[in-house]
Amino acid sequence: MTERMLRTPPPRRLPASWHARYRLAPWWGKVFVVWALSRLVTTSLVLVLASVQGPNAWTGASPKYTDFATMWDGRWYNIVAVGGYPSVLPITDTGQIGENAWAFMPGYPVVVRLLMELTDSLWAPVAVFVSVAFSLGTALLFYRLMARVQSPATALFAVVLFCVAPLSPILQFAYAESMYLFFLTLALYLLLQRRYWLLYPVIAVMALTRPSGLAFALALGLHVIHRFVTRSRDPFPVRERMLAASVALFSALMGLAWPVAAWVATGDLWAYTDTELAWRAPYIGYQELVPFTAWFQSGVWWLGNPWGVVVVTALILAFALLLFTPAVRRLGIDLRLWLTSYGLYLLAVFFPQSSTFRLLMPLFPLLGAAALPRSRIYRVSIVLLFVAGQWGWLLICWGVDGYDWTPP
Repeated sequence: MTERMLRTPPPRRLPASWHARYRLAPWWGKVFVVWALSRLVTTSLVLVLASVQGPNAWTGASPKYTDFATMWDGRWYNIVAVGGYPSVLPITDTGQIGENAWAFMPGYPVVVRLLMELTDSLWAPVAVFVSVAFSLGTALLFYRLMARVQSPATALFAVVLFCVAPLSPILQFAYAESMYLFFLTLALYLLLQRRYWLLYPVIAVMALTRPSGLAFALALGLHVIHRFVTRSRDPFPVRERMLAASVALFSALMGLAWPVAAWVATGDLWAYTDTELAWRAPYIGYQELVPFTAWFQSGVWWLGNPWGVVVVTALILAFALLLFTPAVRRLGIDLRLWLTSYGLYLLAVFFPQSSTFRLLMPLFPLLGAAALPRSRIYRVSIVLLFVAGQWGWLLICWGVDGYDWTPP
């Protein structure tokens, strides 16, 4: 037996030249390969689902990729890009404000419209192109962000997880998430570098792409407080304090800019808020927005009382504990402040339903913590699990089977 073992050929390894090329490859080349391979996998899954998609409100049977990728809220962004926003809000039969374009911010559709004009192209292919291009930019920036708090190898695997995450198909659909995540990643990167001046234009675009100005303002405010408290070991000159505080105030103002724009355009002070509330009406009817109640309302709607309240409370506690785990603490204080701020923002204003998964995407820095274990079994398993999650999300939230109440 010993003799046979001695004669057993060694396991095959990649040629030494491949290892050398990998080590010498620039970081952006490695990220590009990861991004390209992940898009190939995701596109294949999307095409398989599109091939069996039946007729629906947006497409005919077996739609081509660009049509399939512009369903759901993609149609709302199309309406904004082509027709803008209504000056008169739609009213339902019960006298409430109905769903309308004011729920969708202008950043993404404006970029798509500009490219449509420049290239004389149609909405669908340009919208998909913009999302795909921003997804590549986000992957590159995410590596740079993670490389500031993790080793290069861990940062690269964090990019792998970002690119194959269960919600990653939306990075190549006609949604604003891809563009928003690009500017959010850039804002977090600049925050870690403490390049406060450069945050002004980034926050302005980011806050008009997806609702985020108030959450980022809270993160900046907590950042200022932390730097002030720790100024004895981390100098925080007065000039820098004023600048950082002014950026936080600017972010808060940008968080209110879109509701004010809706008010000015329609003459209704609550135009934006009531428009957002229209999307939760099919679940719990029309109700006033009371901060920090929607999660409990949703819990009771889904699970009944008291289990809905118990589960939501447990989720809040679990998230709070997660922020203090060693793996998450290694992300650094600024990224944890963002995770805390965005979590509080969602808890304050969002009504959980099937779109919850998409609304959790800005918590993506947590992937840096998930990328820490170096076990090959773990890494292969989590990648396969994430890819399976893509298929599950596509089936549950994107594909349409008759009357569908699970919007992405």
